Amino acid sequence: MSPVRVTSIENRMSFQMNGMIAALLAQDALTNGAIYALLALTLVTVFSVTRIMLIPQGEIVSLTALSLAALETGKLPATVWLLCLGGGIAAAMEIATFVRRRERRALRAAGVYAGVAAAVTLLAVATASYDLGPWYRMALTLAIIVPLGPIMYRVAFRPIAHAPVLVLLIVAMAIHLVLMGFGLLAFGAEGVRTEAIFPGVLRVGGVVLRQQALFIIASALVLIIILALFFGRTLMGKALRATAINRNGARLVGIRTEAAGSLAFLIAALIGAFSGLLIAPMTTIYFDTGFLIGLKGFIAAIVGGLVSYPLAAAGALMIGLVESYSSFWASAFKDVIVFALIIPVLLWRNLDKSHAEEDEE
Repeated sequence: MSPVRVTSIENRMSFQMNGMIAALLAQDALTNGAIYALLALTLVTVFSVTRIMLIPQGEIVSLTALSLAALETGKLPATVWLLCLGGGIAAAMEIATFVRRRERRALRAAGVYAGVAAAVTLLAVATASYDLGPWYRMALTLAIIVPLGPIMYRVAFRPIAHAPVLVLLIVAMAIHLVLMGFGLLAFGAEGVRTEAIFPGVLRVGGVVLRQQALFIIASALVLIIILALFFGRTLMGKALRATAINRNGARLVGIRTEAAGSLAFLIAALIGAFSGLLIAPMTTIYFDTGFLIGLKGFIAAIVGGLVSYPLAAAGALMIGLVESYSSFWASAFKDVIVFALIIPVLLWRNLDKSHAEEDEE
């Protein structure tokens, strides 16, 4: 065989291999971008409604994965006791509010916090050691983690809801450190990876597609559509939008901004927990992994100016693409490259004179 023909064959093989690698990197980019998009949307929602930068969102993701891994080994996750403690404190605060103001809704809220925490704890203690299937373990994990969102808002943020944004940011950072320390204390420094929901692969045109990755992308699209319908078609969603646009105006028309804040945190905890279930089979999760995941979602939210859902989703996809392809060309600097994206975005936002000023309380 002539050298020219050998070189031609090698060039074709190299081109095919590069195309396969590019397809695999694109698959990873879409998978990661879908998760970042979900986190970015929740960050935008929470900040718009409450002015709170939800830095602990990443910890919700990591605690979900760690709790599911504990249930897969037949152990009771320590997050159950965190739920008990938080639910008890929130119930006590509501009872104190009832004593001071004689508001019956405070008494009902106390019953909800205490009842949910007690019911989930009893269910987890009774069934954690039994193998009831992956879907039950995921449902139980959601039941443990999701109530932590409204509890976090009631205990840490609602008493200082009218504080300056900087104070709320400091409190959010403190909660992030507390939850990260709890994760280290409760689950240790070892990483975990859970069982894949759909472990198989599909071959399309010579490209291997992981079913779990396709499931993540499809789930993210479904959740985004559900969120769009919720904010556009339901009364509660419209109340959240009204609170995000003008908090004072929302109060004047009878919307309770405290309830809107609890609902925003509930949505954030639900999506964060669901994101943790999705990515746990794809990557090894440590007690501090959630911080990096949440930080990349935060960068995507910054791209959207913390107000635009479409721009936040587009920013998340951009971050997924940059992270995936930079991990191939410069794996040691992929996080640096991703985090450096925030610099031109902030410069552009700072030079943009058309942005709206924040409403004064």
